[in-house]
Parts: sequence; C-alpha cells; structure tokens
Amino acid sequence: MTDPLHTELLEIAQEAARRAGALLRDGRPADLAVAATKSSPIDVVTEMDIAAEKLITTLIADRRPDDGFLGEEGASGDGTSGVRWVIDPLDGTVNYLYGLPTWAVSIAAEQDGGTVAGVVEIPMRGESYHAVRGGGAWATGAWEGTRALACRPAPPLDQALVSTGFNYVTEVRTRQAEVAARLVPLLRDIRRGGSAAVDLCDVAAGRLDGYYERGLHPWDLAAGDLIAREAGALTGGRPGERPSHALTIAATPGVFEPLQRLLEDFEAWR
Repeated sequence: MTDPLHTELLEIAQEAARRAGALLRDGRPADLAVAATKSSPIDVVTEMDIAAEKLITTLIADRRPDDGFLGEEGASGDGTSGVRWVIDPLDGTVNYLYGLPTWAVSIAAEQDGGTVAGVVEIPMRGESYHAVRGGGAWATGAWEGTRALACRPAPPLDQALVSTGFNYVTEVRTRQAEVAARLVPLLRDIRRGGSAAVDLCDVAAGRLDGYYERGLHPWDLAAGDLIAREAGALTGGRPGERPSHALTIAATPGVFEPLQRLLEDFEAWR
C-alpha cells in the first residue's frame, strides 16, 4: 500500500510540474536570452529557468512550509520535516533556448535521503511521467488514460539503442566523445537528446534500451531515476555505486551490466 504522505508529495509535484511546464511552453518570449552561465559559457541559464523554479518553490512552500529544497537555479534549504524537494525547473535549457522540443520539468521528493516520488513533465510532447517508490511508473500522453510503464525486454548488446549526453566543459566532453566513439561499433546506435530527465523516462517507456552520462547533478536525475527503476530498469553508476556525478547508467536488465562493464573498461567516469 502506498504511503499517504508519498501520495500527497506526488500530487503536489504533479501540480507544480504541470504549472511550470505550461509557463515554459506558453510564456517563452520570442527574444529569449541567456540570463547567466554556469560551468562554462555554453552552459546557460535563461530567465525562464529562474521564473519556473520560483513558481515551483513558491507552490510547494505554500503547501509544505517545513520541507527543504535543492534546486538547480539556487533554491536551497534543509527544512525540518525530513522531506526535501529536488528540482530542475528546466532540464534541457539549451534545447529550450534554441526552440528544440526535448526539455522537461523534473521534480522529486526525498524522505530521509531516499527518493519517494518523482514527476517529469515534457510539455512539447504532451507527456507526463510519474512514480512513487514501490508503486510502479506511469505516464499520460497522446494515448487514452494513464499507461503503466515497463522497460524493453533486453536485446543483445549489439542491438541495443543507447542514449548519452555531453558535459559543457570542453575537456570533459572531449573525453566523452572518445568513449562514445568506442561504444558505437558495439551497439545498435547512440542517441543524444539533450535532457537527462527525458532520456531516463524514455528508458522507462521502452523507447531506449539504455542511457549513460557523466557529470549529472542530483536535480538532473532524481525523478527520472525513480521512474526508470519503477519501470523495471536497473540504475547505478560505477560498479557497486549509485548514480552520481561520476557516472549515471540506466538500462533494461541484460543491457545494464555489459554496458556498465564497457564504460568501466573505457573509464567513462574519468
């Protein structure tokens, strides 16, 4: 039976993600500009990232004033309730800046250090993904009703479609490109979508066999990681470790271990 608190947290996350997604979709100015940069001049923040995070944190704080926050655009606080919200108001900012459709709002709720509810809203697809720990993963979209998610049956590795992402620091992305070049001959193909949250949901929905990336932050992966796991995918980092900034992997069982082994051999975390 789902914990009533986790259901409450999910419902708040869904409302916040839906409102932020609508703001980002409908309120995008024609002359959208870069408001700041983060790790490098090409790792950007727009005015809409900031506005969306403010909308989300204000809504949540009104409903649950004692909770903590960790947000990509600066929301931070420990809170006193044991619940912390991990928020990426706009995952795929460069896509959004250029008018590409692959971007998302990602909101996760943690309790005592573990993710218990997560929502990823993908407005330009008209899709919303959600999960509560132990309750499976679900999505709404162009299809009728709410769909239960399940990752794909595992293909042989050479028939696996895998997605990845690249860091905004030149030295890191150069190394990532070298790893991808070594992987390509061993897989069906590699995709690069530009949003970790969307890629993780695509693993959950069976649109990808696997995904890996170096350099993710908690807000990039918290909701999508839970959704992928609740859909039956395996997630982790380096062998024996959880997904982290060093390395994040999500894949259907049968693809996860050989992909992780190759990435370790290629030192994809370095």
